[in-house]
Amino acid sequence: MEYIKNKLLIYGRMIKFPHTIFALPFALSAVVMAWENHSSSTWDFIWILLAMVGARSAAMGFNRIVDADIDLKNKRTTIREIPSGLLSKKESLLFVAVSSLAFIFSAAMLSRLCLWLSFPVLFFLLFYSYTKRFTKYCHLYLGFAICLAPVGAWVAITGTLSWSIIFLSLALLTYIAGFDILYSCQDIDFDQKEGLFSLPAKIGPQKALRISSMLHGGTFIFLLAMYASFGMHPVFLIFLGGIGLLLIVEHQLVKPDNLTHINMAFFHINSIISILLFIGVLTQGFLK
Repeated sequence: MEYIKNKLLIYGRMIKFPHTIFALPFALSAVVMAWENHSSSTWDFIWILLAMVGARSAAMGFNRIVDADIDLKNKRTTIREIPSGLLSKKESLLFVAVSSLAFIFSAAMLSRLCLWLSFPVLFFLLFYSYTKRFTKYCHLYLGFAICLAPVGAWVAITGTLSWSIIFLSLALLTYIAGFDILYSCQDIDFDQKEGLFSLPAKIGPQKALRISSMLHGGTFIFLLAMYASFGMHPVFLIFLGGIGLLLIVEHQLVKPDNLTHINMAFFHINSIISILLFIGVLTQGFLK
């Protein structure tokens, strides 16, 4: 039993399970918005949650396998579970397979449409692991892959698609891409040495951070468009103002010549932003 517990903890660290908090509130926000005009069961919510966890676990596990040799060379990532020997590639592959099946099964329990859509979604998520090898726009691709979550949750509940939910997904795309650019500033020298692609490595941190700021400006605009499109309660604007302020603070913390606060910006502020969004959506839903 102790062995199983330790393995589960190691798998949890490998996929950085706490980071689920970045995208999950966006997907749950889509569920809340869908519930306003569509009936749904508790089981739908459970299957959406399991699908989210399964998809993200598969994507993160696959990324760790694909990048294992690279992680071994990078001082910052040698402590990761595969390079350090805590997990073998075979164990990790089994984990990815089980997580992928969990995602597909959960999608199937939601609807036949969700089942068929689960395959291209899984492909997009897994393919991200290769993008840093050929394009400096890998951050945008990551944002695209993850932004499928709110759309998927919306389709699972409503069986349809709308511009309103696309605005939320675009907000997530720009949000993820923006802070992934910030995070990748830590590996500029390593990426350049290994011939890997990222915006900071290819165009320098100053220009990359400027693009990150523009993307996060887009996040705010898309959330504002979502507010207008859904006809949300004005109280949401208070939460949106808080999100905008936190995005500004995030970019004040990270400077081209001072990257010491990246972890604070990446882990703490982004977590608060995601949670604030969900609370805002939940609150306006009660007040409408």
